[in-house]
Amino acid sequence: MSTPASNFKHQDTQPWYKNYMVVIFVIGMPAFVVVACIYFVYYSYQIRDSVVRDDWYMDGKTLYQDVSRDKLTYDLDLHGKMQFADNGDVTFYLDYPEQSLQSGKLLNGTPLVYPEQLDLSISHATDIKKDHDVRLKHQEGNKYSARVDMDPVKAKYYLQVSNGGTNNWRMQDVAKLPRSNVSFVPLQAFEKKQPD
Repeated sequence: MSTPASNFKHQDTQPWYKNYMVVIFVIGMPAFVVVACIYFVYYSYQIRDSVVRDDWYMDGKTLYQDVSRDKLTYDLDLHGKMQFADNGDVTFYLDYPEQSLQSGKLLNGTPLVYPEQLDLSISHATDIKKDHDVRLKHQEGNKYSARVDMDPVKAKYYLQVSNGGTNNWRMQDVAKLPRSNVSFVPLQAFEKKQPD
């Protein structure tokens, strides 16, 4: 007479829902993933990138006007120098060419005058919250000043100084700010190439 084979399988006396492995892997891990996803969706909404420029269509329509402003800066041979102080003071020096200073007339024949104010636009490359639009007030001679509270973290900025008066010109430059000095020169793209 043969004896029945012994059953070596482990008999679990606990029901399945009381097993710690079920709690960890079947319930805990998916619950953790769902909570993490909800948190990251909320977090990404809070730190979403701002729209730097949302009027591209209008920019395209005014492209010709903007180019003409740059061309006028070149034709008048205007230069400028901007100084940034640690306390937030911005000083801009508008430099007319020597010929205009001696004759009292700009190179296009209009009288040489220093505008009462100039518009200064400082645009951060990626964060619209760090943009600044201020008026540079005429102090004396070729000196203008304003106050701008710049972000202390060094970053790329687009700078524009413009005059909206009779001579509607603008000067532009790109610089990493903060820094002490920025120089503005006319765009050399308007130079006529000499024939070979």
